[in-house]
Amino acid sequence: MTSTNDIRRSFLDYFGANGHTIVPSAPLVPHNDPTLMFVNAGMVPFKNVFTGLETRPYKTATSSQKSVRAGGKHNDLDNVGYTARHHTFFEMLGNFSFGDYFKEQAITHAWTLLTKEWGLPAEKLTATVYHTDDEAFDLWKKIAGLPDHKIIRIPTKDNFWAMGDSGPCGPCSEIFYDHGDHIWGGPPGSPEEDGDRFVEIWNLVFMQYEQEANEIVSELPRPSIDTGMGLERIAAVMQGVHNNYDTDTFKALIAESGAITRTATDGDLQASHRVIADHLRSTSFLIADGVLPANEGRGYVLRRIMRRAMRHAHIIGAKDPLMYRLVGSLVSEMGGAYPELVRAQPLIEETLLREETRFRRTLENGLRLLDEATAGLGEGGTLPGETAFKLYDTYGFPYDLTEDALRTQGLGVDRAGFDAAMAEQKAAARAAWKGSGEKASDDIWYDIAETLGSTEFVGYASTKGEGEVQAIVKDGARVDSAGVGDTVTIITNQTPFYGESGGQMGDAGLIASLGGLSAKVEDTAKPLGRLHAHRAMIEAGSVKVGDTVQLSVDVERRDRIRANHSATHLLHAALRRELGAHVTQKGSLVAADRLRFDFSHPDALTHAQIARIEADVNAQIRHNEEVTTRLMTPDDAIAAGAMALFGEKYGDEVRVLSMGRGDDNHYSVELCGGTHVRATGDIALLKIVSESAVSSGVRRIEALTGEAARLWLVDREDKLRQSAATLKTAPEDVPARIAALVEQSRKLERELAEAKKALALGGGASGAAPAGPEQVGNVSFMAQVIDGLDPKELRGIVDGNKKTLGSGVSAIVAVVDGRATIAVGVTDDLTGTISAVDLVRIGVEALGGKGGGGRPDMAQGGGPDGDKAAAAIDAVKARLAGSPG
Repeated sequence: MTSTNDIRRSFLDYFGANGHTIVPSAPLVPHNDPTLMFVNAGMVPFKNVFTGLETRPYKTATSSQKSVRAGGKHNDLDNVGYTARHHTFFEMLGNFSFGDYFKEQAITHAWTLLTKEWGLPAEKLTATVYHTDDEAFDLWKKIAGLPDHKIIRIPTKDNFWAMGDSGPCGPCSEIFYDHGDHIWGGPPGSPEEDGDRFVEIWNLVFMQYEQEANEIVSELPRPSIDTGMGLERIAAVMQGVHNNYDTDTFKALIAESGAITRTATDGDLQASHRVIADHLRSTSFLIADGVLPANEGRGYVLRRIMRRAMRHAHIIGAKDPLMYRLVGSLVSEMGGAYPELVRAQPLIEETLLREETRFRRTLENGLRLLDEATAGLGEGGTLPGETAFKLYDTYGFPYDLTEDALRTQGLGVDRAGFDAAMAEQKAAARAAWKGSGEKASDDIWYDIAETLGSTEFVGYASTKGEGEVQAIVKDGARVDSAGVGDTVTIITNQTPFYGESGGQMGDAGLIASLGGLSAKVEDTAKPLGRLHAHRAMIEAGSVKVGDTVQLSVDVERRDRIRANHSATHLLHAALRRELGAHVTQKGSLVAADRLRFDFSHPDALTHAQIARIEADVNAQIRHNEEVTTRLMTPDDAIAAGAMALFGEKYGDEVRVLSMGRGDDNHYSVELCGGTHVRATGDIALLKIVSESAVSSGVRRIEALTGEAARLWLVDREDKLRQSAATLKTAPEDVPARIAALVEQSRKLERELAEAKKALALGGGASGAAPAGPEQVGNVSFMAQVIDGLDPKELRGIVDGNKKTLGSGVSAIVAVVDGRATIAVGVTDDLTGTISAVDLVRIGVEALGGKGGGGRPDMAQGGGPDGDKAAAAIDAVKARLAGSPG
């Protein structure tokens, strides 16, 4: 028997030997077509080559392309398991010519491979052509020798292919295999064509025209070839079976499913085993290509496929999670052709186990409630839409599972009623949102999110991608288009741009289109937590709703942000190790040029603590351990040791980020939805540049990473060298030299202060009033103005004057840098009638200040008008002249 792996290999080898470049399968997530959820045909990765937007170093190619049809218009999910040839995942064998050979060579290759290389009997094969394609008709006669009745002209669009309403198009030629008259059905074009006897195995597309608005306008200058042959279908033919699920790969997976569950793989359980085998393939390949279960977008389709398989595992009686136990068999069957399966096997198994463990609880509750709701329905009955919605909304039981579960019982679901209940809930949610005090400006984002759905973020895996423009906002209002000079916010269905959240700044970059658009994205926000809003200045061209655009993140800026974000996680872990488990994050800023991290701690960090924390983080950076991400429920994540932020709201699922090398496997494990480095070594270096208080019990660290940290250190070294040159010493001797100079400066300051004090007590100073006592009213008074005296020396001089007076009042004004300070002393025998505080306030007012304070025997204050020093003395004397002696 020819195995599926043999068939794939021989197909590629045949075309490789005939001058075709063997091109590996592209990932299942398309990067060149925003209208597609998944790659669903072999030509999708070559779309831009066919249209001339992209060039490759080859003119002919061949591939076995992974494909998924389980969402959007190409959705085979509901039929999988119940028919012979429907799958969610399949492989499309193809050969392609980009302006090299055309119809004759394509037909020659197909006929040679099928009949001569693979030995299929010619009498079992039938070809179709588009009814006006006489050239293809004649070539089939010439090359294959088929009689006229085996070359069937088809007038419908089944035999005319188009890339869209506009673009390349052309007639098709399909090849059918006759499984024999023991199976009902007729050849294509006959009344019995829907039967299973004649099965299409290969489709040859002849791209030869250009169309606009569904009208052919010209012939292509370089006609091309695109073919597609389902590997599963040709494997069934070459292995002598009629049903794809009877081929070797599926038989192995189904046998393993039966062995693990100890159940029969035929009879009533046959469809369930087939669903499990098919869905195992699609879920495993999607996870390997970076798609993880989610509540929207591609992740939702993945989850839908997974849960459908898990329900069928429940049907066959699996008591424990089953899907993850089958991954090893899948890797054995297909890992040789697709090494990404081998690399991702641990992630696939863990994701399936966690998802199935979680879903089994939902399934058991939902099926019980569903049984209760359908107990009174006879065969052919319909479950009310409101009931289906309650199962979905209250118990988390998806609509499609309700529909699938009832299908086997001959029951239907009122979809219109379900949709009406959903619409009613959305209206109630909107009313509640409007009453919640949210900003009125957010109303436009709510409308967009409710109408168009959430933006799908594809930026974890890529910094480039395509998107379809869904909305444009200018000056707070939605518009249909915008042009050069406009600053607008652009919403696309998917984007690699990270929207600001969780402390991480939004991405910047470029949005462009083939129509000439060039829009500089200055920032990306995340309104409502569901949309990615690109704020952009249009520098060239124009943009309108419905356009396909290319989105390119500023990679250098993103890399700096990623390094800073990952560094905050390592910093958090280092702080907890150094200071204690009480340390928790209280806020952060992750920008391109720096990071800021706020944390709970009552005391300032010592230099030694900062040095140890910094060294700890840099040790982890040098380990260069891979950073891993897992998708988990918040409870499971926290149980696994992940750090959660108090006060944060988490959804049903969270991304759990693990990094570094610690005693218990990882150094840091946190819940985080941001973008991060691939390995800790990408951070390069962390330098803490400041530590300060934010509020009571909250400290703040600011730090730099990578090149910014290096430049900071270089700048400090330059400043050190400059300082050393100024001090005329070596850089390593700068601290000692500065210490000596500081001590010398302090000594000179002390000597100067003593000299000024001595001068003042001696009765002389620059600009001083006479120091000797004079009689003011009945009070003996001494006053003086001293320039350059440290105000701290005033009290000592005043006390000295009081001793000299024995009984009386002394006032001294010190003037420094234009500002004056006045001190007044009153001997103890006079404090009952004269207050130093009152006199100081009079002097301060004369100096242009307010207030002043102290005791009745000594008070001090100051003002900004140093040139009014003498006036302050005169004001004090005037008050004394009117005081009782």
